[in-house]
Amino acid sequence: MSLVVVGVDAGGTRSTGVAWDGPREAARVEGPAGAVRAGRALAAAAAIAETARRALGSAAKLRADVLVVGAAGAGREPEHGELRQALRLEGIAERVIVTTDVDLLLAAAFDDGPGVALTAGTGSIAIGRAADGRRVRQGGYGWQMSDEGSGYALGRAALEAVGRARDGRGPATGLTAALPGAARVGGFDDLVRWSVGASPREVAGLAPAVFAAAAAGDGVAAGLLDRAAADLAGLALRVADELGAATGLPLACAGSLLAPERPLRARVLEYLARDGRLAPRTGAVDPVSGARAIARLGRA
Repeated sequence: MSLVVVGVDAGGTRSTGVAWDGPREAARVEGPAGAVRAGRALAAAAAIAETARRALGSAAKLRADVLVVGAAGAGREPEHGELRQALRLEGIAERVIVTTDVDLLLAAAFDDGPGVALTAGTGSIAIGRAADGRRVRQGGYGWQMSDEGSGYALGRAALEAVGRARDGRGPATGLTAALPGAARVGGFDDLVRWSVGASPREVAGLAPAVFAAAAAGDGVAAGLLDRAAADLAGLALRVADELGAATGLPLACAGSLLAPERPLRARVLEYLARDGRLAPRTGAVDPVSGARAIARLGRA
């Protein structure tokens, strides 16, 4: 009898769930955001369980043998323990493994071998694993303390640039016209009101407007992308420092901001090429596929 595994990559904007029946991918679905926030593990578990059940239903399965969840924000206690306990109570699988979204990426890209994973979506983080299994990380401490180069950081910087342009303390920018539309409000005053109550995910939703403005030749937007790229490259290179990498350590990129078609990815890779210690993988890496590797290894 084949092993039924369900994997969920739970991010700050959305979740992806996959069900495998043995080696065969039987279903793939999208679900609500499942990132874990302090004191909100139960809410995250409910969202993750919804995605997992969608995947099981699409695969015509009632229950899984193993549920592997990689959730943003699940790398610290008590969030990790609370999420695992809540998911066990959902009754989705015989065995529940909870880890982080970046751990999924490490497993998807390198199985249990060495490498560096860099991800940027709503938040950002870099994590690395040495050949002896030693792990190090940089960033990923949330939107108040970290998340450099993330969608939130990019959106927040764009809002600041528009505010400075309005007062004449910064250069004029096409973002002044673009951001109200991206936030679905009427104009600058409405954007101010919106920004006061916007969630990190909503602020991160402004990032595509920055990409578009940079592509149209806006110098301010282009500068914001350069800063984000330098910040993200810095996270990965600091991980390389801590691992003692000399040259050729593989790097995998993931997250909506570092997808192959995104201009930010190319800029990050330019910064990394100047250093030479990391060898970026070409093409996209499917982070949720790491859930099957983790289930096979029997550990996070």
